[in-house]
Amino acid sequence: MHAIEARGLRKEYPGAVVAVDGIDLEVEEGEIFAFLGPNGAGKTTTVRILTTLLRPTAGTATVAGFDLYREQREIRQSIGVALQEAGLDAIATGRELLELQAKLFGLPAAAARRRAGERRGLVGLVDAAERQIKTYSGGMKRRLDLASALVHGPRLLFLDEPTEGLDPASRHSLWQEVSRLNSTLGVTVFLTTHYLEEADRLADRVAIIDRGRIVSEGTPSALKASVSGDIVTISVSREHLDEAHTVLARLDGVAEVRLEIESLTLFVDDGSSIVASVIRALDSSGVSVGSVAVSRPTLDEVFLRATGSRLEGAAPEQGGGE
Repeated sequence: MHAIEARGLRKEYPGAVVAVDGIDLEVEEGEIFAFLGPNGAGKTTTVRILTTLLRPTAGTATVAGFDLYREQREIRQSIGVALQEAGLDAIATGRELLELQAKLFGLPAAAARRRAGERRGLVGLVDAAERQIKTYSGGMKRRLDLASALVHGPRLLFLDEPTEGLDPASRHSLWQEVSRLNSTLGVTVFLTTHYLEEADRLADRVAIIDRGRIVSEGTPSALKASVSGDIVTISVSREHLDEAHTVLARLDGVAEVRLEIESLTLFVDDGSSIVASVIRALDSSGVSVGSVAVSRPTLDEVFLRATGSRLEGAAPEQGGGE
């Protein structure tokens, strides 16, 4: 059984604004699945649909084995949800919030205290349990929100942009927590993000979403392997971009040229062997080259190839690895 299975999910708002445009999804039990895309791509709308907070215009889905339309109560009992804005009571302590959340899910007082203590330990908040939440750092608040989403023992966890606004150290810390919870508790994680490195480091599989549609899907390594060869990035002045594009598109060994604001991205067979030809061709056409860089494909290039644009504002990747 899939943790999530959706067919033709669509959400249309008045004025023919389509936020989600016919999405098909299959998320396996026990995996970390990442929805990667820019703000406004439909990530949060999809999460709100799958967590029963928003009714789709069309399509079908099962979440944790329950029907999206007929079994919403069962879905809510089976999932944990941490949305972009953490709903935390600033004057409550971490312990009080977790115990209240457990009781709201029907746990008796003694069981609620025990479960709250376990979840505090899982996310490293034992020492801060008796402090008011208003004294917590941003990273601590996100970890508390994560613990709150897990306090009732859900089979499936939804994390919507979980590290948005966090500093790099807090972001890496939260990644470690999510990976550990997934491996320790076997919780399936559905994660939305616009951070390339987050998807690459955390996810077993990634779906790239753009304008409400999934445009590419696979493991991070398979997605990067789909962009064969090397990437050559060349910076030139804006007035020469079109001319440079015309010249480079004719070169042997260049599979594709993408025009960007002040640079061109070339998808080539062998980056090291083609650089000299690139510089000679541009020089012969009177185009001055600012810089040339050769790299292996990353998820950024996968996104560029699939959508024609880069993830605006996305954090750069720091090295490879799944």
